[in-house]
Order: sequence, then C-alpha cells, then structure tokens
Amino acid sequence: MTTSTPVHDVLGIGFGPANIALAIALEERYPHLTARFLEARPTPEWQPGMLLDGSDIQNHPSRDLVTLRNPRSRYSWLNYLHEQGRLLRHLNQPVPFPLRKEYAGYIRWAASFFSHQVDCDQRAASIRAVEQYGERLYEVVTERGDRYLGRTLVVAPGRTPYIPEPYDTALGSRVFHLTQYMPRLEQLTADGAPEAVAVIGGSQSAVELALDLHRRFPRTRVVTYSRSHSLRQKDTSPFSEEGYFPEFTRYYFNASVENRRALDRYMQPTNYSSADGDVLEELYTTIYEQELDGDQRVFVRGNHQATKVAVTGDKVRLDFTELITGESTVDSVDFAVLATGFRNLGPGAHEELCPALLKPLHGRLATADDGRLQVGYDYALAPREGETLPPLFLNGLCESSHGIGDAGSFSLLSLRAGTLSDALATRLSAAFADVDAPAPVAA
Repeated sequence: MTTSTPVHDVLGIGFGPANIALAIALEERYPHLTARFLEARPTPEWQPGMLLDGSDIQNHPSRDLVTLRNPRSRYSWLNYLHEQGRLLRHLNQPVPFPLRKEYAGYIRWAASFFSHQVDCDQRAASIRAVEQYGERLYEVVTERGDRYLGRTLVVAPGRTPYIPEPYDTALGSRVFHLTQYMPRLEQLTADGAPEAVAVIGGSQSAVELALDLHRRFPRTRVVTYSRSHSLRQKDTSPFSEEGYFPEFTRYYFNASVENRRALDRYMQPTNYSSADGDVLEELYTTIYEQELDGDQRVFVRGNHQATKVAVTGDKVRLDFTELITGESTVDSVDFAVLATGFRNLGPGAHEELCPALLKPLHGRLATADDGRLQVGYDYALAPREGETLPPLFLNGLCESSHGIGDAGSFSLLSLRAGTLSDALATRLSAAFADVDAPAPVAA
C-alpha cells in the first residue's frame, strides 16, 4: 500500500531563531497555512557551541523573536521570564544585557510550542522542484531518506562558517571554527589542561574565547592572533545603531552595489572585527596584571597573517608573517579556534554565490551581473527568465542585499518574519487565485 506524501503550504529548512520567529508570525497572522520545519540538530538550539559562562548577548533583549512585530505576543522575552518566575530577578540584575545561556533558554522555550511542526534530526540532503498532485512543489529529501513536499520553501540553515586560508588545509579536531568550541573543548581537555591555545580573529567572539580559555585554564598560554593592528572597540553610537532600523534596510536595499559597499564599510565596526568595551577592558586588565606579576600567559598579537598551518600529532604548528615588519614567527599550540566569522552571499573571496543546499537550483535562479543571487525586498529569490519555480525565500542570509540588520543578529528578526509571512501568504493566495485567502489575524 502506497502512502502519499503530505503537501505543506510552507516548508522550512532549519529551525533556529530565524524560522522560529517565522513560525510564530505564521501562527499569529495566518493560522490557516500549514507549515513543516526540518532541523538538523536533535533539538532546536541557539549557538550551542558558544554558551560561555558570563557571556551576554549584544542586543536589547526585546529585539527578540516577536516584540518589534507584536509587543502583545505571548512569545516575548519578557513573558518567558514571567512564566519562568524570573522576571523580577532578571530586572534586578545589574548588567545591561542578558546572559547568552539564559537567552538560549528563551529560544528553546519558544521553539517548544512548535514541536508538532518540527522534525528534528532531519538534515536536508537535496532540494528540487517537482510536479506532483497537479502542483509545482519543492521536494526536500533528508539524509535519513525521508521526503517532504511544500508549495513554498524557506531556507534558513544559518550562515556558512568562513574558514580562511591556510587554516582550511588543516581543519579538523585541533583546528576548528568557534561554532564547535564547546564540544571540541570537552574532547581536547578531557585528560587535562592544554599547554597553549591560539584564538584566530579580532571579533567579540575572539575576545570572549580568550577570556573563557584563561578562566578555565589559568596556567595555559592563550594567544589571540589578528590580521588587524590590534583589538578594536565596537561602534555603539546610537546614530550608527540606526543601521539596525527597518528604514535603513529599505535605504540599503535601494542603493547601488557600490553604495552598499560604502555603507558596509561604515557599519562594519558595529558588528564585525570589534568587541564590546567590557570584555576588552577585562582582557587588557588581565594582560596588564600578568605583566605586573612577571607571569604573562595571555597575549594579543596584531598584524599577524598565517602563512602555513600544519597538525602533527597532538600539536598545531602556525607560521605567521608580521604584516608591517615582515618578520616570520612560528608558534606551536595544542589547538586553534577560528573566530573568523561567516560567509555572506556574493562573489567575493569571503562570500559564497548561494547556500550550498541551493546549488542544484542555482542555474534556474536569477542572478546579478556579478553572479550574486537576486533577492527581492520580501526575501524571495526570482527564477531566471524562462524558468518556472514555486516561491522560494531566504531567511537570515541576506546581509549583502538588506544590510547590517540582516547580519545574523536578532535586531530585525521579528520584523523580517512578518515580511516573510506576508509574502508567503500572498504567493500562496496567488497560487489559488480562485479562492480568497483569509486576511491576517489581528495581533
């Protein structure tokens, strides 16, 4: 007996914050639409590899999964604290931002309300457009061989880690991206503290990793290597922070490619290659005190470019060139953590033309002259001229087209979910033009 595969109005790949926010928006605004999400992990999680003791988030907590779009929603950060019985305790905490591990608890809590719509341990292996049941649909097959069908597809797998040369030649158990930090650390230090560790990068994450390693292993030599001159403080000017307003998103989207790059250069210090003042002060004071005691174990090496990376046994050899003097140096460490960021969509050396999952469809999608995908303001990907595809959307991957507010942060997450839910409802309504689609449910 053959069992037919159900067709979902919305099929989503990934169930991290981006698609959790979308699930909330669909429930609150378009409850008549059916949705199914595929999550590669055993449970929906947010940054499980970076839930460091003492680390906080870098945005106002009410820039959460829902509040900017619907302040009355039950899925808000404040309601989470209320339901956990921790609202007053949290408000009494003398820090500006919540702990990252507590915000991760909020994400898990919100995701739990949609467990009936999510299939975990289902990593998407292939995507293709098919004709079935008289409809144009997307077929997603998972690594376990299960098949899913959707009238629309929303791709939100998270951004691809950026692994620069020459670290890509040595990637493995001892040279790894920060997204794997917690599990790799547990494996590598099971038998004792390391002698030396390298942190690569000049970001907030790099500083947090250096501090975390020093707290865990006070006698370990911890060296942060950066290609820039040194570590820089984030631009937290409220004027710059308006780059995380929806008005800036439209302004950026309508700019030319050249003008977008100029805006990128201005906005970069608000989110990239920079760190918050509190962690920079803690790291600097740590180094200062160690120098005072004549026992320095934490270092920052700026203007260092790796030329060769090799793993031999239980050690990693790192060859560097000092970019100003040209001096060559060599370091040997137990492992190296890459705080080197993530790839955006685009043709640049640090970018990728399209998400890996969509490569089989890339030839059927419209692109700009430089090869980048053409992304609509509603996050839809247009088919190439002469091609017919069901509606396809990106969620959380569109910084190169929508600006810094789409840079993997929570800043505009809920508003983007609203835009996507409206676009999905509109496209589905057009697909069934003979049936009037229900109006959005008032929030």
